[in-house]
Amino acid sequence: MSRKLVGWIPHIGKSARPHYIAIADAIETDMRAGRLAPNDRLPPQRQLAEQLGLNFTTVARAYVEAQRRGLIESRVGAGSFVRTIVPVAVPRPARPLEIADMTMNLPPEPQDPALIERMRRGLAEVGVDLAGLLRYQGFGGTPADKEAAVVWLARHRVEVTPDRLLICPGAHSALLAVMSTIARAGDTLVSEAITYPGARALGAQLGLNLVGLALDGEGILPDAFEQACRDHAPKALYCNPTLLNPTTATMSLRRRHALIAIARRHGVKIIEDDAYGCIPVSPPPAFAALAPDVTYYISGLAKSLGAGLRVAYLVAPDTRSVWPLASALRAATVMASPLTVALATHWIQEGTAEQMLQAVRIESKARQALVREILPAGCYQTDPEAFHLWVALPPPWSRAGFTAQMRHSGIGVVGSDAFTVAGPPPEAVRVCLGGLADRQAVRQALEFIADALSHPAPAATASVI
Repeated sequence: MSRKLVGWIPHIGKSARPHYIAIADAIETDMRAGRLAPNDRLPPQRQLAEQLGLNFTTVARAYVEAQRRGLIESRVGAGSFVRTIVPVAVPRPARPLEIADMTMNLPPEPQDPALIERMRRGLAEVGVDLAGLLRYQGFGGTPADKEAAVVWLARHRVEVTPDRLLICPGAHSALLAVMSTIARAGDTLVSEAITYPGARALGAQLGLNLVGLALDGEGILPDAFEQACRDHAPKALYCNPTLLNPTTATMSLRRRHALIAIARRHGVKIIEDDAYGCIPVSPPPAFAALAPDVTYYISGLAKSLGAGLRVAYLVAPDTRSVWPLASALRAATVMASPLTVALATHWIQEGTAEQMLQAVRIESKARQALVREILPAGCYQTDPEAFHLWVALPPPWSRAGFTAQMRHSGIGVVGSDAFTVAGPPPEAVRVCLGGLADRQAVRQALEFIADALSHPAPAATASVI
């Protein structure tokens, strides 16, 4: 039975310690002195912040630190409670407390012990031929690897023959090969005005002129693409049409047909970066399915199965286009790692990959439910099947001030500057929900973000010390 604490206020003094550390220390001290009893409920974080004259984020960090030390536990919907046993002292962190790094866009990691064991078993089975996998392999993938790729892509709505397919060491290398093959320094490519930072970086490295196209909720506006074709004669349209990184927009079938018609009319190739195309259960058809003759299609496994699985499938418009792509890939990467590719092939062949994908889908939906529960409505753009979201910042927040405040709170987010190709960057940030963080860490981080959005500091545009 817990007893409600009405009057408990920690004595934090005037030491040089950060306030959140001082509050956690006070909890521990009062537990050992008997002023806090097992199962006592601590004051709500906002109430305690008001009593101490501190901001909510500081008190929230203090409770997270107290949980880290094993002093308290959080019960969903009930509050924070003193634990029964006072633990042995836990060393304080030598660096700022990290709640969640939400900067890297990677899928949630598997939590099901049976699935993890199945994955490990697959790795052991692949390792039986370890000596062979440590040798150089034929370029572009073995017949077995290509057959697995054909099966995987067909399962996710792209029919392809092995003679148009290359196995690459990650989508980034495939994108580099395509860009360097179809364009030269000084040539123009067009893309979403807000798009994947890797495309911007590769374009700059190759000396290409990347022109950003206006967007709406479905992605690229056809009129903007048409005008860019007339004004710039681009070599290709680069797009991330399903769950766009960072805004999560997905192009409708009608929009895709409109862009294909414009591309054909002006002789422009399409580079389809389908990084997230496997995540939705029922996405629109890929450009590669609607217009295979003008589309270079890239589908990696990093965003659907795990970021460390650096395997991607590159599909050329025709067999003649395969050879220059192969030459570019060989020059830049030599080959994809045989060990990594063999593991991906094995997981696809015996069903583990599909089970991993299902786990990512289920966990992503659960984390999106937390977003809807915690964040203020109307301040973000996302998709129920995505594992990232795009947050529009209310005044007086600036993107620099908000990212600095979140970093100060132990949370990493990415400002819009990283994604902006054309025009001034919007006051927005990308928040990622996957990776190492478990669901409770995601909840805590979202609560911090929600509080900052609902209660912006008066000096929100200033840097945070």
